[in-house]
Amino acid sequence: MQIQHVFVAGSGLMGSGIAYAIITGPKLPVTLYDVSDEVLNASKQKTEALLDKMVGKGVMSKEEAFEALGRLSFSTELSAAAKADLVIEAIPEKLALKQDFFRQIDEFCAPDTIFASNTSSLPITSLAAVTRRADRFIGMHFFSPVHLMKLLELIRGLETSESTFTTVKTFGESLGKQVIVANDFPGFITTRIGMVLLNEAMFALMEGVGSAEDIDTGMKLGFNHPMGPLALADAVGLDVCLNAMNTMFEGFGDQRYRPCPLLKRLVQAGHLGKKTGRGFYTYNK
Repeated sequence: MQIQHVFVAGSGLMGSGIAYAIITGPKLPVTLYDVSDEVLNASKQKTEALLDKMVGKGVMSKEEAFEALGRLSFSTELSAAAKADLVIEAIPEKLALKQDFFRQIDEFCAPDTIFASNTSSLPITSLAAVTRRADRFIGMHFFSPVHLMKLLELIRGLETSESTFTTVKTFGESLGKQVIVANDFPGFITTRIGMVLLNEAMFALMEGVGSAEDIDTGMKLGFNHPMGPLALADAVGLDVCLNAMNTMFEGFGDQRYRPCPLLKRLVQAGHLGKKTGRGFYTYNK
């Protein structure tokens, strides 16, 4: 199967980034879906700004940017997915919300349409189970910012077929991504390992082992990480970190995945990191 049209659900940071990667990489038409024209217009403006930035850097010409934008359409109707060969979901990281989305959109799509979730930790098999196409369901975990990050983590559900995997792997590589493959365990590869590191850094801060700055500097200079774990948690979003830790803690029942109490307190206070202007550090919004 060859992917010729993609429907991306969710026009936030990840959904918009995924759409941008598709219209500028393999240069395929994309329908970007969200619940209101207001949020879709905001996404369009950000996409236009990014295209202008790429033109300014000489990455593409004005004509190429214009053509790329012409490949992007917007809709508030799930029925717009009827012509898609691939549906990529990038809505908030809540199992019930994602299941409800897939349950609804399953009614509008052709039987051979492939479904993919951009989840970073939720079980692919549980998402696939609410559809009539568990064999054509897969996880596609992109990383932010999508147009810069080269990694794409594919997650096989219990019933994901080999043809689905091969089709999506080929598509992912057409986006210029390096593909890694994980089986459907909580947190997969990257979230399971990465979030434990971030969570342990939070415990070290809470217990007074060191300041946020020293913890981050230690990991950057001592382990050659491009960003310290606490700054990275702020960039990811502390609510996203907490959801991932809760998923792994519930999935494995192992104390090493217990979310740090400091993380819980910050999320309860609404301090979610860069997106709210305050997390482990303070930012100018």
